[in-house]
Amino acid sequence: MKLDDVKKLHQKKYRSQFGFYLVEGEHLIQELQRSPLMAQTVTLYATESWLSRGIELDTRFDVVTLTDRQMASLSDTKTPQGVIARVPLAAHAVAPENKTAGERSIYLYEIQDPGNLGTILRSLAWFGGFRLLLSPNSVDPFNSKAVRASMGAIFHLPVETDVTLDNCQQRFTRFACLDLKGKAISDPQFNDFTCYLFGNEARGIPEDALARAGAEAFTIPGNGQIESLNLASAVGMCVYQLSLSNSL
Repeated sequence: MKLDDVKKLHQKKYRSQFGFYLVEGEHLIQELQRSPLMAQTVTLYATESWLSRGIELDTRFDVVTLTDRQMASLSDTKTPQGVIARVPLAAHAVAPENKTAGERSIYLYEIQDPGNLGTILRSLAWFGGFRLLLSPNSVDPFNSKAVRASMGAIFHLPVETDVTLDNCQQRFTRFACLDLKGKAISDPQFNDFTCYLFGNEARGIPEDALARAGAEAFTIPGNGQIESLNLASAVGMCVYQLSLSNSL
């Protein structure tokens, strides 16, 4: 693949067209090496100075050496670390029916902030036993900002994109969502669902869509005066609560 085409992978339309995305930085490369995604060959672009450090690399890395100038043109960070991987999107392909025992699904409706998405990915990977479903019109999880914010978590859990709520209703029978008037998430009933719905940062999920899904409402009790929590914080608290039930 020509370097000019690799640069285009910073844009979603070219990620879709070519079937690859970029992973930049040493920490993310190390996480990638620990991931099941390394079952496929990954192309590594690195400068001579980075390679000279002698960092042990997986044999499935196809290494291409770049000059510092080429690396600077390929990187989308202010201070490139000297290493970028080109990862096949196909490595993330997951079948809806390929689930692990006890797995729960977190559904995000039209989430827009890559930082929020990255933080949510980190929470899900930390606690384990979760699958992330993203609705159409959500931020691309393979956006470089989302990948960096995930700190490599995206390499360690199943992620599905462009999943509609109608599709969810075909796959799941019981849904939970957050609402200020709902039961506390500490209620034992909060553990009884397989799909948890979370809405857009500003608009939430349309009420008619929640009604069609028959979603049951829960809340995160608080003592403050503000109206809402940050989406990533809310998902993190719910995932933690669910993880407690798994440990009992």
